[in-house]
Amino acid sequence: MSARLGLGLLVCLMLQFPAPTRAQKPTVASAAWLAGCWSGENHGQEFTEQWMKPAGEAMLGMSHTVSKNKLADYEFLQIRQQDDGEVYYIAKPSKQPEASFKLIKAGPQELIFENPQHDFPQRIIYRLVSDGSLVARIEGTRNGQPRGVDFPMKRVKCD
Repeated sequence: MSARLGLGLLVCLMLQFPAPTRAQKPTVASAAWLAGCWSGENHGQEFTEQWMKPAGEAMLGMSHTVSKNKLADYEFLQIRQQDDGEVYYIAKPSKQPEASFKLIKAGPQELIFENPQHDFPQRIIYRLVSDGSLVARIEGTRNGQPRGVDFPMKRVKCD
């Protein structure tokens, strides 16, 4: 086989079977579907989350939990792209120090953030359900025992 024919065959094969491309890293825009207001109730507590749309490589959010008509907890939230190109969920709860969780999976209906070194939770998950509702979930281990808490929410009008 001549070199010219071999090279032509190689080019044809490369065009027919392209090399796999590397998956693109998720960006803050991967979480755009989360923007808006969400509200739910669980075990007598009402909770609300509000997320701004992505801008400037960040989404800002806040949440609050009300129990027996009194503020029980609040949290300031960010989904932010850091200088290293990675996206993090940064939470500043009312009664705890700030914590960051790296985005490890992003899709049109799911976001998974993880920080194995954090006490609890180690994972924060947002899943959009087919009926348009949202389930936020925190999970990990506490005192050596696996634990998970779901926060089912519906999209509500932002007041």
